[in-house]
Amino acid sequence: MALEDGKQETIVVVVESSADANVNSALGELTATTEEEEDIKGWGFSDPRLRPFVIISIAYLLFTVTDGAIRMIVLLHAYNKNFSALEVAVMFTLYELAGVFTNLAAGMMGARWGIRFTLITGLCLQIFSYGLLFGWQDSWSKGTAMTYVTIAQMFAGIAKDLTKLGGKTVTKLVTPEGKDTRLFRLVSLLTGWKNSLKGVGYFLGSALLEVSYELALGFMIGLVAIALPFAIFGLDKDLGTAKKKNSSLKEIFVFDNYNLNVLSLARLFLFASRDFWFEVPLPFYLRSPDCQALGPYFPCSLEDEDSCTRGALCDSSVEYCTNINTGGGCGGPGLNRVVVGAFLGGYIIVYGQVQSWTPQLVTGPLNQTPPNKLTEVFWGMINCYPTLTATIVVYASEAFRQYKVNEMVAWLIVIIVAFAVIFAINSSIHSFLVVKYAKADKVAASVGFYYMSNALGRLMGTLGSGFLYTYAGGGMMDVPGYDPGYDNTRGLAACFLAGTLSSLLAAVITIWIKDEDSGFKCGKWTLVEPTEELEDSDQPE
Repeated sequence: MALEDGKQETIVVVVESSADANVNSALGELTATTEEEEDIKGWGFSDPRLRPFVIISIAYLLFTVTDGAIRMIVLLHAYNKNFSALEVAVMFTLYELAGVFTNLAAGMMGARWGIRFTLITGLCLQIFSYGLLFGWQDSWSKGTAMTYVTIAQMFAGIAKDLTKLGGKTVTKLVTPEGKDTRLFRLVSLLTGWKNSLKGVGYFLGSALLEVSYELALGFMIGLVAIALPFAIFGLDKDLGTAKKKNSSLKEIFVFDNYNLNVLSLARLFLFASRDFWFEVPLPFYLRSPDCQALGPYFPCSLEDEDSCTRGALCDSSVEYCTNINTGGGCGGPGLNRVVVGAFLGGYIIVYGQVQSWTPQLVTGPLNQTPPNKLTEVFWGMINCYPTLTATIVVYASEAFRQYKVNEMVAWLIVIIVAFAVIFAINSSIHSFLVVKYAKADKVAASVGFYYMSNALGRLMGTLGSGFLYTYAGGGMMDVPGYDPGYDNTRGLAACFLAGTLSSLLAAVITIWIKDEDSGFKCGKWTLVEPTEELEDSDQPE
């Protein structure tokens, strides 16, 4: 799994069914040395050694924007069509499930047919998925619409992991002699920016949707179409093909790497801790209106846009304020779709940037580089605090009980930013540990199981969040003559609590990993003494 030194003028191509883009960032930065970096002379964008990196980066960059956008377009469009949080969560099931199986197969496909093939296939499937969403009809029953959109999302999930194969290997495609070069550091930095671009997609998707559903879909298809020619005409068809026997599914499910398997289980709960509240409940809550400002006692007029509270709809047939989505509940600040997209997009952007700079800003200054299992247990426990605080604040604070919108929004911003920072640190450490542990048995394909666990965690969190958010809140029976739906303030609190328990489980499971010989430091303090002196060969390359 370690990067290999090649001769000068040589392109080193490593195709793995398992490494994620942030693995490369973590590996490159966490193992940085103090040696003087090599000068890279003559390297320009026209240099054939750099061309694969540039082309794959352009394609992956554009695709990442559309991948973030499709989630917001589907979710917010479904919200306005009165789908509940659980129904929307079901729409995302095949998207996440596709990630489970495509993650396992993508590396083998790349090794057999090359990066160019998987990249073009992924981009074409993304266009196909967006094209299917044009067919979503208002006249359909909920069951028909859910089935159709779920299938369309499945193709998007497959497209994501096929395209991501190029992003996974992009920092290993071009490796000049010596690893600690300016180019390699630049590549690591760009990897973090790619993660942040998904946040740009969240915002763009919601902003364009505010103008028109068809415009949002068409714009994103255009972005993917821009990337296609680069992949078709700019890459060699043999780029990334394996020089040895390809990995098989049987090899992926080898369970003889104890540390990696335990880390995979921890990864499942780590990512569930985010998706229990982030992907579906948070945008639903941000869109929902005040429960107590709906019904016959709140008459309205279509001529007065401010006659209803934010997030509510003036129903001309009854002439009073109603909930846009009774299935989505009420109790939130009623923000418009653009602001909701900015909320979620901001989280992704902060997460991506912190993840990219974790070694320099966090683990390095705290003398936790390279990290071990004790480092992850420490940060895993800290990961519980933002969602635990959110549970208490949302359920019991005066701001939420008295519906003080400005204070509610302020609390949510603080909680989201805090979680984004801490979660990014955990993810960065995980990304390094998977590389470290996978080296032991030299079976690159085994890490596919690790990323399959990642997808299963997102699936568990998404489905669980839809159920909790929909049913944990109580029915609003105290609104005379009108049922606005569930009080989802309690539903959101339940989702944050589930995220807290999931974070705790991830940290506890990590304790079982056998990797504490190097001890644990926090700044100048040694909290756990090393049990033995590490040999140079044990240090990550």
